[in-house]
Amino acid sequence: MGTKTSKPSGKAKKAVGGKKREKPSLLREVMEVLIPAFLLFLFIRTFIAEARFVPSPSMLPTIQLGDRFIVEKVSYWFRAPQRGDIIVFHPPVKAKEKSNVPLKDDFIKRVIALPGEEVMVRDGKVYINGKPLAEPYIEQGRQPVYEVGPLVVPPDSYWVLGDNRNQSWDSHEWGEVPRRNIVGRAIWRFWPLNRISIMH
Repeated sequence: MGTKTSKPSGKAKKAVGGKKREKPSLLREVMEVLIPAFLLFLFIRTFIAEARFVPSPSMLPTIQLGDRFIVEKVSYWFRAPQRGDIIVFHPPVKAKEKSNVPLKDDFIKRVIALPGEEVMVRDGKVYINGKPLAEPYIEQGRQPVYEVGPLVVPPDSYWVLGDNRNQSWDSHEWGEVPRRNIVGRAIWRFWPLNRISIMH
């Protein structure tokens, strides 16, 4: 004859099931949400895009003081910077050496000449390989009063200028920007609201 198995009582069931599961604390639940969100934010800011603002008049009239915009960092993984791009970059060594104050903030300028190109500034105009550069973004009265070159941009480097030529500390003062210093490309102004636009 077989043996009969009796059903465990309520108390026995608790013993079999082990300890009752505790609810996670509120702090733990918050941390489980905040930590992944913070890590995602850091990833996006480091590798994808970030918001910046302009504290100087060097890019007038294209960028006004206090404008806030998005800098995207993805496209330069697949292609080199192009003439006309508005880029954000870390100050080059030459700029730091010539500055009278420590340079902590990144710069924003427009790419004017590419690696290996000859650049010259004469009579208020920029010449690339001997040909005048069309610059519709330069307002009347903001043309450069200085002269530069001719000089050749080194390999893997870029020559940059501010659109407000005579109030911009840029390549005409301290030279080229190494490719490794470039953070990304300014693409979209989101503030102020009445100036929301693609940047070019």
